[in-house]
Amino acid sequence: MSLKYAVLAALLEGEASGYELSKVFDVSLANFWAATPQQLYRELERLAQDGLIEARVVRQERRPDKRMFTLTEAGRQDLRAFAGTPPRRPTVIRDELLIKIQAMDGADPEATRALVEEREAWARGKLARYERVRERLLAGRSEEEYLREADRIGPYLTLMGGIAFEEENLRWCARVLTILEQRAPLGRADR
Repeated sequence: MSLKYAVLAALLEGEASGYELSKVFDVSLANFWAATPQQLYRELERLAQDGLIEARVVRQERRPDKRMFTLTEAGRQDLRAFAGTPPRRPTVIRDELLIKIQAMDGADPEATRALVEEREAWARGKLARYERVRERLLAGRSEEEYLREADRIGPYLTLMGGIAFEEENLRWCARVLTILEQRAPLGRADR
């Protein structure tokens, strides 16, 4: 998949500036598709050239003018076609920490513990952000009410995936830290 479809999907929420889209990527899409602001701006230019989005300039006083982007009908059609096709390949995990854990035997166990604790803190922070987004989306409604009444449920469903992912990260970190603690006396006895 390309960044193209992540941008088009983000614009389903309505008109947005590049800056606003970068914030959407930070909060809503970061759990499954990351992009730097530079990548995002380059993709917006390509999408506008391809006629999949339109850009309009909003004049501002005391600030530089900003460009606001919206989906065109061609962009909506392209996104609908994309949404109806199966993914090219199953999801794969590419995680540097897992390579480090794979290679940890013989390494400093305290360094390994610190890496896992760092991942745990990162997962807690992301989970807290996702929960804030969830509360904002629900706006006092139950999940069942939201899913029944909301105009769009895709962002909520992907948010659920991000929450589940970070909850699993926390379970994994807790399990790894427990195992490292249990093995700590073994590591000291071998020295």
